[in-house]
Amino acid sequence: MAETREVNIGDLRIAYERAGDGPPLVLLHGMFGCDSRVWRRQLDALSDEFTVVAWDAPGCGRSSDPPETFRLPDYADTLAAFVDALRLARPHVLGLSFGGGLALELYRRHPTVPKTLVLASAYAGWAGSLPAEVVEQRLQRALREADLPPDHVVRGYVPGFFTESAPAELVDEVLAITSEFHPAGWRAMAHAFAGADLRDVLPRIEVPTLLLYGDADRRSPAERGRGPPRQDPWVEACDHARRRSSE
Repeated sequence: MAETREVNIGDLRIAYERAGDGPPLVLLHGMFGCDSRVWRRQLDALSDEFTVVAWDAPGCGRSSDPPETFRLPDYADTLAAFVDALRLARPHVLGLSFGGGLALELYRRHPTVPKTLVLASAYAGWAGSLPAEVVEQRLQRALREADLPPDHVVRGYVPGFFTESAPAELVDEVLAITSEFHPAGWRAMAHAFAGADLRDVLPRIEVPTLLLYGDADRRSPAERGRGPPRQDPWVEACDHARRRSSE
């Protein structure tokens, strides 16, 4: 059974769920209203082998809101301090979508923190994966939506999180979670990922790293993980990782 706890990191209150006993595994959720509750099943399933910790990122769930200037390096520094405060020496780090980008930024700024990386539906940030005009359109849409009625907003996002075969109760559960999003946290994450270009990180990683992409993923398909249609370090590193995994 997961326990809900809190820790202060600088001026921020960070809430998290913790379960199990064993090597530490840190779970990083995605954006657009998600928090540690979306990992409920993984907390239960993995706690027999790991000490599983799922945080509420600043501005999400029960954590306090970050300042308006908060960007991806600030999330990464807070995460590194969070890992240190909980004494999770060299944890395995699993990031989903935005969480995958955060895991990459964590490695860039604090390469001795993660023991391994699992990057699920990850890509190189909006700036590193999308044309500049698309990034600006996406950012302005997110900023407008931050102040709209939550139920109206999340119903436009949540269906894209799942395949058509997903159980209705699972979709409803995530709708309920994301409907409690923080407007300030929504804006901070949008700004953070809009300015993120992580293409240079993957080729320099020296810890075991697993890239995961679902065949039916509509929001972050494998093609998104390859970045824009041009040759760049992220594309080459993804291709190299896939070749190694098939050998």
